[in-house]
Amino acid sequence: MIELQHLSKNYSKTVAVNDLTLNIQAGEVFGFIGPNGAGKTTTIKMMGGIIEPSSGVILICGVNMKTEPERAKSKIGFIPDQPYLYEKLTGMEFLNFTADLYEMNNEAFIQKAQDKLDMFSLSDWSNELIEAYSHGMKQRLIMAAALLHDPEVIIVDEPMVGLDPAAIKLVKELFRSLASEGVTIFMSTHSLNVAEDVCDRIGIINKGSLIVTGTIEDLRQHVDVMDAGLEQVFMRLTQENERA
Repeated sequence: MIELQHLSKNYSKTVAVNDLTLNIQAGEVFGFIGPNGAGKTTTIKMMGGIIEPSSGVILICGVNMKTEPERAKSKIGFIPDQPYLYEKLTGMEFLNFTADLYEMNNEAFIQKAQDKLDMFSLSDWSNELIEAYSHGMKQRLIMAAALLHDPEVIIVDEPMVGLDPAAIKLVKELFRSLASEGVTIFMSTHSLNVAEDVCDRIGIINKGSLIVTGTIEDLRQHVDVMDAGLEQVFMRLTQENERA
């Protein structure tokens, strides 16, 4: 599970994230949506231990990210919006490097690496240098690496960027399957149809502050338009927040 308690991040005079509190249960797929510059990526980077919050607490499966960062990170599979990879490694070498970071058993690594390469249709490219991969292939490799150590929590920023329709379908089904096994998924996305299809609950953030959280039905009730799609609900809520 994920617990964010009064989480804030300030950059000089700019408040990127303002007093964010969330509780996401095991096995839940939580969608985090908002306009550009709303604070989504900053929140995700704090949750992943990449940047330190100005204040507040991050608990990953009950482990405090500030006081036990390595233990907290060991429970996370982190998928950024831009795949940063060592391009002079092959796909298999990159997975091996990732396995070493998580101190995986070598025998377990070989089978899991092959399973993940098969899952993401990368087996034929496993011994090719990453610099030869397309953007979509790099994104799939990052996902394979993030799942390699069987994380309890997956934190993902724009998971569908650069993926073709078949890969998008695979990832959507994969997230639902993982959630059914008790994995917690925190997903930031601009693809509102993906959020609507996959997420159990959705949180909308704007100007660093959380506006509302709930199921799609909860959000529809909030704007009193019960037949609205998520895009209409999102636009209504963010526009009302801008005027407030």
